[in-house]
Amino acid sequence: MAGPSTYEPKSGFERWLDTRLPIVRFGYDTIVSFPTPKNLNYWWTFGGILALMLGIQIVTGIVLAMHYAPHVDLAFDSIQRIKRDVNYGWLIQGLHATGASMFFLAVYIHMFRGLYYGSYKAPREVLWLLGCVIYLLMIATAFFGYVLPWGQMSFHGAVVITNLIGSIPVIGPHITTLLWGGFALDNPTLNRFFSLHYLLPFVIAGVVALHIWALHVPGNGNPKGIEVKSKDDTVPFHPYYTVKDSFAISVFLLMYGAFVFYAPDALGDAANYIKANPLVTPQHIVPEWYLLPFYAILRAVPDKLMGVIAMFGAIGTLFVLPWLDTSKVRSMRYRPAMRLWFLIFVLDCIILGFCGARAPDDAVIAGLAGPQFLDANLNSFVWLSRIASLYYFVYFWVITPVMGLTETPLPIPEGISEPVLSHPAVTPAGAVSSPEKRG
Repeated sequence: MAGPSTYEPKSGFERWLDTRLPIVRFGYDTIVSFPTPKNLNYWWTFGGILALMLGIQIVTGIVLAMHYAPHVDLAFDSIQRIKRDVNYGWLIQGLHATGASMFFLAVYIHMFRGLYYGSYKAPREVLWLLGCVIYLLMIATAFFGYVLPWGQMSFHGAVVITNLIGSIPVIGPHITTLLWGGFALDNPTLNRFFSLHYLLPFVIAGVVALHIWALHVPGNGNPKGIEVKSKDDTVPFHPYYTVKDSFAISVFLLMYGAFVFYAPDALGDAANYIKANPLVTPQHIVPEWYLLPFYAILRAVPDKLMGVIAMFGAIGTLFVLPWLDTSKVRSMRYRPAMRLWFLIFVLDCIILGFCGARAPDDAVIAGLAGPQFLDANLNSFVWLSRIASLYYFVYFWVITPVMGLTETPLPIPEGISEPVLSHPAVTPAGAVSSPEKRG
């Protein structure tokens, strides 16, 4: 925990402001003096990267909204106009479109880090739940934004997803009609999606503020998964982690910039550069890459309603994870058996993404599976999706609770500093190795 404030106003204005609105004290205690475990690795830098990406998405989104025309007859052309005629429009649009992919890349790494190091366990359950809410809002924002270019993939992808919602008994058709603004996907739909896409990033920013607040109550976790026991276990956030985060952000921005300047369209679908035509359906409708695993789970289930339940259940499972994990050991550093299951789970998510990008009738081994196998669905990606989807749920609902009860973990250190301070320093022959010897 942060403990008592160490901020001391240094001027008359700061003292005056501190007694009325202690915002400088809040910033100092949050960013400068906040005691942070001294053993955090670079996997912890993705929180700062995500904060930066959210800021970039909001700023570029506001600028793009000044030039975008939310009308079915003008939307597609307005995107092209932004990229060609607006000053630096190509850069702003590239930053925003590519930024969505970078945002999800960073959040997936952030989530996998939380799973590996047990960041969802007590006393950080609320922190994890708020993170899941942010992720759910990101998915909604990304979906609404994907429709705005009004290309072929945007239009028909929106038709598929909104019709899936309509399969929910009783309320589904009403929700679909509300989203459409009528009885078909048309101009009212585009206006609704534009409004929601503009609004939700600010909602995300508000939940992020709560997420940071929830982080500062119990304090940061750490790779060892043990709590801070003394001041020797921590260092001030600045300059130690501000410098470390700045380096990680710089490296991430290099990758981000490489896509923006050299391959701005690499992460998009070619069909979305064709204006939407309700009478011509693309051969293969797919969402953006960051939603492909859930799309694979949806398609893996033969029944439409059960597929929707499985897809939303895959996200909902994350919300109950703190209560599914029965192990008292947080970090998988000391759980070798569970670590193996986790690595399989990461591979499983990659397989789901790969399957989601493929047409259902594609052969697993191209050129080796004949039409007779495809017709029987024996060697299709549908079956691979079903196996991967099954493991996804088994990992959370079976493996995680069972391993927590049956696994014998490795010995856990008493404190963060123990491996460093419990062994004498190794020095060259004749060198002084302790303060006592130097005295």
